[in-house]
Amino acid sequence: MNNAALQAVPTAPADADESALLADEARYCSFGDTVHYTDPPKLFDRCEGSYMFDSAGLPYLDLQMWYSAVNFGYANPRLNEALKRQIDHLPQVASQYLHREKIELAKTIAVDAERKFGLPGRVHFNVGGAQAVEDSLKIVRNYTGGKSLMFAFEGGYHGRTLGASAITSSYRYRRRYGHFGERAMFLPYPYPFRRPKGMDKEEYGEHLVAEFARLFETEYHGVWDPKVGECEYAAFYIEPLQGTGGYIVPPMNYFKGLKKVLDQYGILLVTDEIQMGFYRTGKLWSIEHFGVTPDMIVFGKALTNGLNPLSGLWAREELINPEVFPPGSTHSTFNANPLGTAVGLEAMKMMHETDYEAMVMAKGAHFLEGLKDLAKRHKEIGDVDGLGLALRCEICTEDGFTPNKALVDRMVDIGLAGELEHNGKKIGLVLDIGGYYKNVITLAPSLHISTEEIDLGIALLDQLLTRAKRG
Repeated sequence: MNNAALQAVPTAPADADESALLADEARYCSFGDTVHYTDPPKLFDRCEGSYMFDSAGLPYLDLQMWYSAVNFGYANPRLNEALKRQIDHLPQVASQYLHREKIELAKTIAVDAERKFGLPGRVHFNVGGAQAVEDSLKIVRNYTGGKSLMFAFEGGYHGRTLGASAITSSYRYRRRYGHFGERAMFLPYPYPFRRPKGMDKEEYGEHLVAEFARLFETEYHGVWDPKVGECEYAAFYIEPLQGTGGYIVPPMNYFKGLKKVLDQYGILLVTDEIQMGFYRTGKLWSIEHFGVTPDMIVFGKALTNGLNPLSGLWAREELINPEVFPPGSTHSTFNANPLGTAVGLEAMKMMHETDYEAMVMAKGAHFLEGLKDLAKRHKEIGDVDGLGLALRCEICTEDGFTPNKALVDRMVDIGLAGELEHNGKKIGLVLDIGGYYKNVITLAPSLHISTEEIDLGIALLDQLLTRAKRG
């Protein structure tokens, strides 16, 4: 987007109208479906490319893109047009019937998976990431004879429905809803920045794999019956890169070692690609970086670039064929809705026509170099890392290690105040915060972000840190 497009152009009366809207929100809206990170909550009026705009027309460079749901930029013309075409053609159809876009999208994903992993499989659709996780749990339970216990990671996030909450490590998502008897066993995820002293990354990965394998050495570790050769746990749910956990990139040897243990003891591997899928990391699926084959892939978010809710899963044929998982095994009124499948199909076509891998890896390397340079100037940056355009910047105290949530919170507030400067004009910055200590800036910019916008993002982060450190 050129500088002329970034000029503040008011699109609606700002102050009075916003005050009235916020008062109505406080009175009539459930806070349960909104995360109020700022006080007052921020209102936006329109979006384009890498920018959100408030009602006064002030631009905000967005470096999180709706938690990686808008990988292809706000108001992407090609995907918007696909939605408009479908509205005029077949905007609604009950999911008990078929339509062309559903079949073609499922085939596109399944054929790609078979080419990459060497396994035939099928695609099952739903409307949101957590719902797709629920469907995956049903498939796992069905295939394993009703086993309901799962392995999952500390720091992992898979959604807030009851089933997804049971495999999400944060107790705060479960606390108010009674006892979760089928809560997962949560195991340490490899967190290289906070690994034990004296280990390099690969040794750390091997250590954690060995700790997991130890659970199967004897029946008294609580998961394995050696007399019948059966594990009480059905599957291991993983995020290849943790999302809400802080965009942690594990050692490259870790998942290969983990998969060997899972295969040895007949445990399924389910990979959650809801946040990291669709080239966020430079591959269609982030698990591709690690050289292992999953039994199931759960996806959502960026498939429709945030235009229409659509999620789903790919599972290998043995788990999901109609003899094993017959019609009606799980269902949602709006699953495979035609507006979603039409946009998803167009997005997949776009991804096949463009070398997103090369583009994302090059842009990610440029962004990471900028973050490393920023870290040299600010000792409060304890760690920067990334894979493709999934990047992390861990904010600490001056010792470079102790988590500093207060400083990150000030940075978010300053960015949303719209008081930063660029070429003599006011500008804002949209960030997302994650990590075990809520001190990690998780960066998920548009995959179409320009080099100039990356450089602008680094400059604005520099401004943010400088201002936030002043208190």
